[in-house]
Amino acid sequence: MSIDDFNPAWWCPGPHLQTVWRRLYGEIPSVTLRRERWETPDDDFLDLDFLDPDPAGGAGPIPTVLCLHGLEGSSRAKYVLGMLREANRLGWRGVALNFRSCSGEINRQRRFYHSGETTDLDWVVRRLTARFPGAPLFLIGFSLGGNVLLKWLGEQGEKAPDSVRAGVAISVPFDLAAAARSIDRGFSRIYGKVFLKTLKEKALIKERQYPGLVDPARVRRIASFAAFDDQVTAPVHGFLDGLDYWTSTSSQKFLDAIRRPVLLINAQNDPFLPSECLPRKIIEQSQCLSAEFPPSGGHTGFVGGPWPWRVRYWPESRAFAFLSSVRDRLDND
Repeated sequence: MSIDDFNPAWWCPGPHLQTVWRRLYGEIPSVTLRRERWETPDDDFLDLDFLDPDPAGGAGPIPTVLCLHGLEGSSRAKYVLGMLREANRLGWRGVALNFRSCSGEINRQRRFYHSGETTDLDWVVRRLTARFPGAPLFLIGFSLGGNVLLKWLGEQGEKAPDSVRAGVAISVPFDLAAAARSIDRGFSRIYGKVFLKTLKEKALIKERQYPGLVDPARVRRIASFAAFDDQVTAPVHGFLDGLDYWTSTSSQKFLDAIRRPVLLINAQNDPFLPSECLPRKIIEQSQCLSAEFPPSGGHTGFVGGPWPWRVRYWPESRAFAFLSSVRDRLDND
């Protein structure tokens, strides 16, 4: 485990400014996406956005990068678009999965998505593998999407499809219980309120779709992120309560079963997760996991560059340096 050369921008200090700067002030990466709606086996749908490679690119199978967004994000999140742009720069195919209810249209089934829901990812990975035979598949997950990615890789272990070559997980809440407590304390409560607004709206829409699914009056009274998980996320998705949900789906318990190269990127000052929850010991004992845990960077931020008009987002270069090294190593074996 090492600390790579991320240097936070002098004009963007502290965990909170690092966390919100790109969302509030960063440019929207210019990429041309093509949407496909995939009907799922349970009569629902998933919207995926594709960034197609240049048809005049090099010979051989073109790598595919599948991106998974964070809580209440989407394929239009700037950090996702930045990764897709970087993939396109290399001549790779980019794909962004919108979790159920996150593409701009509410999904049809009773459930939507959560930190441990991996059946949709499994289905998408296998469909991409069949669609692009022989093409290497790389996975990148942010925050909640990173937890989903790591949990799925751990569940699969040695049985992961051969097409899946490596992954990168950024700003992962490895311990969901600790993350829920953190987001309900201090300044981080502001983030919790932002998430709660849209989560509660979705819960009320779901109740209108499926009367009795939740108690609308109770949902409106929810004032903390942890309470939402306990009163909505858990019962809607078949968990006993919030604690059962957090314990069952935290990616930390799946890390030692991962059998693909994975780079973990988390800032030690991430306002969503105490630094003591970073899984250092598991990483040290793993042959597949490597990590970059710089002191600063906030949550999915990692804002660098000499000036606000010359910004660099370190995870993009770091992720693709890692994925390219894995590809080169496998090609030479």
